[in-house]
Amino acid sequence: MTGGASRIGRATALAFAREGAKVVIGDIDAAGCENTVAAIKDKGGEASYLRADVTKSADIQALVMKAVSQYDGLDCAFNNAGLVGSVAGIVDTTEEDWNYVVATNLTGVWLCMKYEIPEMLKRGGGAIVNNGSVGGLVGAAGPVGGVATKHGVSGLTKSAALQYATQGIRVNAVAPGIVRTALIQQMLAKYPDAEHAMLATIPQGRLCEPEEIAEAVVFLCSSRSSHMTGHVMAIDGGLTAR
Repeated sequence: MTGGASRIGRATALAFAREGAKVVIGDIDAAGCENTVAAIKDKGGEASYLRADVTKSADIQALVMKAVSQYDGLDCAFNNAGLVGSVAGIVDTTEEDWNYVVATNLTGVWLCMKYEIPEMLKRGGGAIVNNGSVGGLVGAAGPVGGVATKHGVSGLTKSAALQYATQGIRVNAVAPGIVRTALIQQMLAKYPDAEHAMLATIPQGRLCEPEEIAEAVVFLCSSRSSHMTGHVMAIDGGLTAR
């Protein structure tokens, strides 16, 4: 899995390990990866990591091959790494910001699947979950790169699901709403008035916890979701139900 150093990635890595999975984590934050691996091992699980940048093909290939060589194959993958990108809007977003968010959020997911799928085919199938966003289901005025790329993740997920539906590989996505991460906590500490406005958009009236995303990912990788593929699952407290 990518983006396993913190937040949703760490919670999902711990959830997979709890279910008995042997976890391989990739992230540009090596120290964060070490902490996640340590947390898994402290609970009796098995995990390892490789520093990996999802914008670099060689890093993704190395991460997939680490899982294959260390654990004799690849059964499940969570392509989680991503970012919001600039919130400056269409005109004021720089080309550098745009290109970086596209490379991370969209090209990164494509590269992961490009190298994961051949290894899963060797084992007769597998399950892939991509991390999208409610920003891939509805629009938002500010983070144009984030919204565009997360819509791309939804389309890429459906395309891959259709291509491999008869070959034993299921491809789904989660679409988190507003998740209680360190970034959100920092923003709310700086702008306390923003919390009321944020919660007003969520019918349940609370933020999503990273562990709630993790449980959905584990479900989508399990046999309990065996007839689900090409699905983008909103986990947003009702935000997109309106």
